[in-house]
Amino acid sequence: KKKEAKTRENSILINSNLCSRTCCCSFNLVFHVISCIRTCNNVFFLLDYNSPVVVLLHELSEYEGDWSILPALPRLSATYGQSAAWFFFVEEETRVTLAALLQVLHRYRVSEEWFLGKRLHDNEASIIHHYAFSEDPSSFGYPDPAAGWALSTPLLQRLAERIQRENLKSDFTIDLKHEIALYIWEEGNGPKLTAVPEFCTEPRDNCATTFTTYLPNCGDPVSKKDVFVAVKTCQKFHSERVPVVKATWEKDAGFLEYYSDVTDASIPTISLGVANTERGHCGKTFAILRRFLSKAVPKADWLLIVDDDTLISLPRLRRLLRCYDPKEAVSLGERYGYSLVLNGYSYATGGGGMVLSRVAVSRLMSSGCRCYSDDAPDDMVLGRCFTSLGVPITHSPLFHQARPDDYNETLISLQQAISFHKHWNIDPVAVYRHWLRDKDLRDEL
Repeated sequence: KKKEAKTRENSILINSNLCSRTCCCSFNLVFHVISCIRTCNNVFFLLDYNSPVVVLLHELSEYEGDWSILPALPRLSATYGQSAAWFFFVEEETRVTLAALLQVLHRYRVSEEWFLGKRLHDNEASIIHHYAFSEDPSSFGYPDPAAGWALSTPLLQRLAERIQRENLKSDFTIDLKHEIALYIWEEGNGPKLTAVPEFCTEPRDNCATTFTTYLPNCGDPVSKKDVFVAVKTCQKFHSERVPVVKATWEKDAGFLEYYSDVTDASIPTISLGVANTERGHCGKTFAILRRFLSKAVPKADWLLIVDDDTLISLPRLRRLLRCYDPKEAVSLGERYGYSLVLNGYSYATGGGGMVLSRVAVSRLMSSGCRCYSDDAPDDMVLGRCFTSLGVPITHSPLFHQARPDDYNETLISLQQAISFHKHWNIDPVAVYRHWLRDKDLRDEL
């Protein structure tokens, strides 16, 4: 879907709501690396300068994990390190005023190592950051990706050399912006983030960047009947978690079933013949996938799999799904990674909700990919299967694996969040009403 490009003097409008990787644009000494979602054919550059060179990061190599930046740095350095003084990373809906950006960058010596961005910090130790800097969480800064962040070429080149030199270990990629900042800081041996006030997410005087939205307008939301919702639960949570779903977002579902280890007509739940496991739930998830393709449930374009302690806005999800073609194999959610620096794989994390097109489910089930045990981590198994099939994991920052309290408030206040996860130490109904309910929504398709 092509969007209308809005002309602004000396500015760039990146409008790639249907993309999911990264683009590089060369403006003399500046490279822009721009996150996208599936295809960047609708990226527009409106400049009074010469047209930029655009490189999609996923075209930089055959490796799908380049979205996590670190694996891509050696190739970025080798390809562009001799012609660029700066590498600038922004989101697809970030608007860059080129003249102002160049003016900002001229303040910093290009021969030195610089890590620039809009500074975010944790107010309390966060699980998604492994409780780092627990004694003083605000002491460590990491960049807001929506405002853009920059690396000077000397720093990028040193990082690229370090990646190639080090004996890297398997690890998880959970919150990229925080993990990038940690890697650059290198336990105090590298630079901390330098805050740049001109890197903005809301319009102000002298801003070099501003931000529009993570929830693009691709047309009318898909119909309720186009989304089948599968809620994973178990007997011990029937009276604790299921009532929260019913009190909040169940009413917005066209088709919804609760899958448990026992049948409970009062909810009602459906037993899939898979015993409850304390973790993983792969056996249950694959049983859901088989049922979705069967004639036992209404035929729908999309399958949403959530936990019984997931809080979600189905109207916002249906708006987002209009941006994707259900005739393609789509796996959508909050993207995590496992061992990406060692040729690992990406996956849509389960707690925030996993969205699969019918085509994706069909390809997965016909491939022979299976759980290695019923309690294997379902989201990781799905990610590994989709990677082997060449189906990319599409990321949306509107899905959240954790609670609102676990994220920087400035960051999530900018979003129209689609989901959060976990009821621990919160009032889940109040959280839903504050963060996920649209008060003026008139949408009963």
